[in-house]
Amino acid sequence: MTKMIQCISPVDGRVYAERPALSPEQAAAAVARAKAAQPAWAALPLSERRDKVMAGIAALNAMKDEVVEGLAWQMGRPTRFGGEFGGVNERANYMASIAETALAPIVAEDSDRFERRIERAPMGVVFVIAPWNYPYLTALNTIVPALIAGNSVMLKHASQTLVAGEHIATAMHKGGVPADVFQNVVLDHAGTEKLIADRSFGFVNFTGSVAGGQAIERAAAGTFTSLGLELGGKDPGYVAEDADLDWAVDVLMDGAMFNAGQCCCGIERIYVHESLYDAFVAKAVDWVNALKLGNPFDADSTLGPMANVRFAKTVRDQTAEAVAAGAKPLIDAGHFPADDGGAYLAPQVLVNVDHSMTVMMQESFGPVVGIMPVKDDAEAIALMNDSPYGLTASIWTSDADRAARIGRQIETGTVFMNRADYIDPAVCWTGTKDTGRGGAMSVLGYHAVTRPRSYHFRKVKS
Repeated sequence: MTKMIQCISPVDGRVYAERPALSPEQAAAAVARAKAAQPAWAALPLSERRDKVMAGIAALNAMKDEVVEGLAWQMGRPTRFGGEFGGVNERANYMASIAETALAPIVAEDSDRFERRIERAPMGVVFVIAPWNYPYLTALNTIVPALIAGNSVMLKHASQTLVAGEHIATAMHKGGVPADVFQNVVLDHAGTEKLIADRSFGFVNFTGSVAGGQAIERAAAGTFTSLGLELGGKDPGYVAEDADLDWAVDVLMDGAMFNAGQCCCGIERIYVHESLYDAFVAKAVDWVNALKLGNPFDADSTLGPMANVRFAKTVRDQTAEAVAAGAKPLIDAGHFPADDGGAYLAPQVLVNVDHSMTVMMQESFGPVVGIMPVKDDAEAIALMNDSPYGLTASIWTSDADRAARIGRQIETGTVFMNRADYIDPAVCWTGTKDTGRGGAMSVLGYHAVTRPRSYHFRKVKS
C-alpha cells in the first residue's frame, strides 16, 4: 500500500498538500538515474554548470508570488516578508562567484620533471534532506555548490514543506539543469534511511533535529558516507555594559521572534550585564508587545502561526514548566487574541529563569526567550557554554578586541558581534557539540561536496 505524505497547513488545519512516498524500487531507480546522469554533467565546463544553476535561481525568483503564498500555507510565515529571496540570492550569487577559486587545483609542482597537484572531485550524488523552517535557504545552501561542483543532487524535503522541493526542481529544470541531475523525491523516514544504508550517496546533508541526525548517522554507519549535519541550537546573546542598548534590543528580539522563533540560529536565551538588565527587559517587553499575531495573509501580521500544532505545544509546555519553577512571564497573552491554543501562539519573554529550566537548556524553536542578568564576561561565558548546543553566539559590545577574546572562549560555530540570526555566505556555517558537524557556505562549502583527488606525475624523458 502506498504511503501518503501530508502537509497540514498551520493556517487553518487543512491538508494543504499530499504526495505518495516513493516505493523502495522507485527510490532505487531515482538514484540509478542520478548516478547515470552525473558524469556528463560533471564533464561540462564549470562556467556552463554555474550558468545553468544561476538560471535556475533566476527562474525561482520569477516564481516569487507562488513561493510566498506557499510558504504562508505550508509553514505560516507572513506574506509581508516576501519569502526568502534576499538570502537565496545573496548566498547563490556569492557561491557562484567563488566557484572557480574554490574548485581550482592546488599545484605543488609543475616542472619539466614532475606535475603534482590536488584537484577537487565531485562526490557523485549528493542527498539533501531539507527542513521546513527555511525551506529554500537551507536547501539551496548545499544544492547550489553541489551542482556547480559537478554532482547530481537528490532533494528530500520535509513533509511540512512538500511543495517547496517541487518549486526548486521546477526552477532548476527551467534553468537548464537536467531532470536526472536534479531530482526532488518524496520519501518516508524508512525509505530515506534505506537509501543511505545502501550507500546510494557520496554525501548526505541533513538539517533538522538531533534525533534526526542520530538516525542519519545510524543509517550511514559502516558505509563511510560523508555527512553534514546541522541539528539546531540554543543560541545565546550577551549584552555587555558598553553595548548600544536600543540596537541590541531591536536585533536580539527580532532574532528571537522572527519566523515565530523557528530559526536554527534564532536567539533563545539572553544574558545582560546587570547595569543594563532592567532597561533591556523593559525595552524587550515593549518590542514584543508591538508584534501582531495573526493570519499570515493579513498585511498587518508580523507573527504568523507556528508550522505545526505540536511545535507550539512544545513551547507552551516549556514555558509552563518554567513558570511553575518560578520564572515570571512578562507578556500578557490577552494582548495577542489570535492565540488559539493551537498553532497560533502568543510570544513570551521570561525572567527569573535559570539553567535548571528546560526553556533555557533545550531547543524551544518558538517565540519565547529567557533573559538573565550577569555580573561580568566570565559569568556570561560560563552560561553561554552551559548548553548541549553550539551554533552561534551573539556578543554586544563596542570593543571588537573584547568580543574576539570572549568569542574564542565560547563553544560555538559562529561568533557575532553586534548582530545575530544571519548566515554570511563568505564564512563557514558550522557548529559544534549537539549542533552537529560539517560546514556549508564559503570555500569550505565547496570542500564539503567534493573530495580531494591527488595527481603525482613523473615526466619520463626519452
